Amino acid sequence: MDKELRIIISGGGTGGHIFPAISIANAIKALRPDAHILFVGALGRMEMQRVPAAGYEIKGLPICGFDRKHLLKNIAVLFKIWRSELLAKRIVKEFRPMAAVGVGGYASGPTLNVCASQGIPCLIQEQNSFAGVTNRLLAKKADKICVAYQGMERFFPAEKIILTGNPVRQNILDATISREDAIRSFGLDPSKKTILIVGGSLGARTLNESVLNQLTLLRESGVQLIWQTGKFYYEDICASLRQTPDMPMLKVTDFISDMGAAYRAADLVISRAGASSISEFCLIGKPVILVPSPNVAEDHQTQNAMALVNKDAAIYVKDAEAKEVLLPKAIEVVNNSTKLASLSQNITTLGVPDSATTIAKEVIRLIENKHGN
Repeated sequence: MDKELRIIISGGGTGGHIFPAISIANAIKALRPDAHILFVGALGRMEMQRVPAAGYEIKGLPICGFDRKHLLKNIAVLFKIWRSELLAKRIVKEFRPMAAVGVGGYASGPTLNVCASQGIPCLIQEQNSFAGVTNRLLAKKADKICVAYQGMERFFPAEKIILTGNPVRQNILDATISREDAIRSFGLDPSKKTILIVGGSLGARTLNESVLNQLTLLRESGVQLIWQTGKFYYEDICASLRQTPDMPMLKVTDFISDMGAAYRAADLVISRAGASSISEFCLIGKPVILVPSPNVAEDHQTQNAMALVNKDAAIYVKDAEAKEVLLPKAIEVVNNSTKLASLSQNITTLGVPDSATTIAKEVIRLIENKHGN
């Protein structure tokens, strides 16, 4: 086998795909510092900025998803898929990967199709409890399929499945700051119960409106809130808050760079039900209220949430009911020490540690089986 491993990692579109992909790359480099890793993503998507920031090279494909509402627009989509297949062939020819990893998202389809057609070993990583379309289509061509939930045989060939859990951001696991110091870093009071509300890197309209709709309740509750609004909503929310009396119990920010500190500060988290976020909550044992986004394929976030709720490891609030019930429920729960302890204990049992390293070892094993030790 050649000394230098050459591995393609493809996919993205959201942080839920990108963070696991980068974690897998980091784990491969930790095991084999000689490895040369090339990412392949979709032009204009988040990975084109996040991957280089993590220190890896990335190539972009001009691919996007089908428009189910405006069917005529899909003529252009088909053309982009065709162009992406051609470009993927060129990338694979020039890079000569020894293995390919797909993490879901548009770009992984053309990339892994090309690799599989050339006999290059392929591994796909499915973050959700309801498998994405791209990964379902790639399953027959993949050599190994790494999953985070039990029961994925309904989507994938059972003999290919490995239960690995989802890779998470290492800085979250490495956070050593105390709860008190973490709360002070957000300018809040360590003596008060603290709720963290996050809607993903882009924010979530429903979660934001749930807070704005209950400012009086929050002011009277004695609870404080770390509120990541998302960049899209930040200015409008700040403008709304300027029209209200001073709210010292609120720390409002568009983006939290140190999520490790934010999680340590929080007695309770309110979040969407993305697979990567859920994996983080499981590994750090954080009590959470999940509000699944209704705007995702096959309603997979509800499936993710219910996998925890059915084991009393999280609380579920329906998106359509959140404006009225979310903050009252959160204030009730964060003041119930027994409930917090139970949620923390139950969610901790669902965490799968060292997922990125487990997946990295599988990738290296595929290469060794193909090329020899």
